[in-house]
Amino acid sequence: MKILNQFDPLVIEDAKEANFTCAHHSHTYYELVYIHSGNGIHHLNEDKISYESGDLFLISPGEHHSFVIAEETHFTYIKFTESYFESKKHLAPDEFKIGSPEFLMEMKWLKEVKIVISYPCNEILKSTVNNLIAYSKHRSISSSPIAYYQLLSIFGMIKEILKERKVSLHKEEFNFEKLISFIHENIYDRERIAVRVISNFFNISPTYFSNYFKRHFGIPYQEYLNRYRVSLIEKRLGIGGLKLKQIADEFGFTDVSHLSKTFKKIKGYSPKRYNINLSHPR
Repeated sequence: MKILNQFDPLVIEDAKEANFTCAHHSHTYYELVYIHSGNGIHHLNEDKISYESGDLFLISPGEHHSFVIAEETHFTYIKFTESYFESKKHLAPDEFKIGSPEFLMEMKWLKEVKIVISYPCNEILKSTVNNLIAYSKHRSISSSPIAYYQLLSIFGMIKEILKERKVSLHKEEFNFEKLISFIHENIYDRERIAVRVISNFFNISPTYFSNYFKRHFGIPYQEYLNRYRVSLIEKRLGIGGLKLKQIADEFGFTDVSHLSKTFKKIKGYSPKRYNINLSHPR
């Protein structure tokens, strides 16, 4: 699967496509896709969602998607990097202290359903997208406060929709520090740190979570968990007085054999060998 990269903080692309079938792909940036006209199917992760004029789609880094066009479609792609809104926090109104644009882009609920924007917001959305297109043709938009507030107004409409649907914005916002803290606090509870559970806790899709983790840590989530568990097990072994069965139970391994295999895969030797080395150092 092709992965697309972007280095400019904010990019606006406008295109009309007649028989375009985009190959399934993912990217390293956030993307808002607005449909001016046309219809077809949007494939997002494992879901297929029909699209038509006025629809808006939110795609986060690492998610995979494509459009299959049935009728000539006019798309506007609004692409921004993780740093775009972060660099403009000093401009953000109090309204976005809860439910930042990045948080909204990652919300699982907004991936699973079509975002239906009714009158008069649908007309405001269309005008806002057209304003951004027009501005981008004559000015640099990445550093423009005008473009920033136009884009922020789109997320204001999304927040209004969530409020009408009584979807809470008070779940934990997802960021690097909170994720690590959650994992370390719950490392002894395998169920609580399962991908489906931790994704639900942060109100994001499992696909986004897995891709986010690998992108930021350089290794798959399960490998990180195993490495962290083994580092804690080493400390237990170093202290002494605990049997492997007790340690296996503490960390949720099915049995001692399961613990030993995981330990050896990470360290290259078994817990038993580790204990022998501790008892008889060279």
